[in-house]
Amino acid sequence: MLHRLRALLPEAVRFGFVGGAGFVVDVGLFNLLRYAGEPGLLEHKPLTAKALSVGVATCVTYLGNRHWTWRHTQRSGARREVSLFFLFNGLAMLIALACLAFSHYWLDLRSPLADNISANGIGLALGTAFRFWTYRTFVFRPQIVEIHVPTPKT
Repeated sequence: MLHRLRALLPEAVRFGFVGGAGFVVDVGLFNLLRYAGEPGLLEHKPLTAKALSVGVATCVTYLGNRHWTWRHTQRSGARREVSLFFLFNGLAMLIALACLAFSHYWLDLRSPLADNISANGIGLALGTAFRFWTYRTFVFRPQIVEIHVPTPKT
């Protein structure tokens, strides 16, 4: 078990760096759309702002994950890989949107701090765990090498 965790660590660190870049893009764009200007372009549309910021961040993280985190994995077809990546990222985005919608509309916590904690704190943490598992399991799968051992002749 410990050996498996040690082998996973470099991959998780690279995923973390790529995710960090995506986080900067996501949070920066979300806040620009909501609060830059008077009024902000999407000041009264937090879910739209979040969906757009996640979409742009998804493009950044796909490139980083494909060309750095899982560069050692064989491609299983670009269309399949991109489709699954965006599908799973979309599902993870729904996790962040659900957290934001719950705090913003259900709990009526509408400050910039509350929106950022729910969408870019709690929602992002839950979504990141989901992304790492799905990308590793379904999108950037390691190539399976079959070893054929000849059977001894008797």
